Amino acid sequence: MIKLDIVNRVADRTGVPKMKAEQAVDALFHSMKEALMRGERIELRGFGVFVVKPRKRGVGRNPRTGEEVAIPSGKTIRFKPGKELQAHEEGEATSSSAKDSGARLPDASY
Repeated sequence: MIKLDIVNRVADRTGVPKMKAEQAVDALFHSMKEALMRGERIELRGFGVFVVKPRKRGVGRNPRTGEEVAIPSGKTIRFKPGKELQAHEEGEATSSSAKDSGARLPDASY
């Protein structure tokens, strides 16, 4: 799924014009980027949590030359899925394995 797909879904589900939906999605992403750049945690109930974590410095290798390259310390963004999203994913894994065995499970929906 790309940003355009999100804009289209927002427009379809809310009935607002696509231009307004795009502005809303842009504003959401912009706010999330700013918060993450400040090192803030973003918690979306039922979806998950975005957290900025420090990354240790290390040593890597140039794949062409095999030369060691210093990798500086920095920050990285981690996502931890919420309970509802995790339960939905586990349900899909169970239903896909059940499909292989011929058993039928009800579809999970939000």
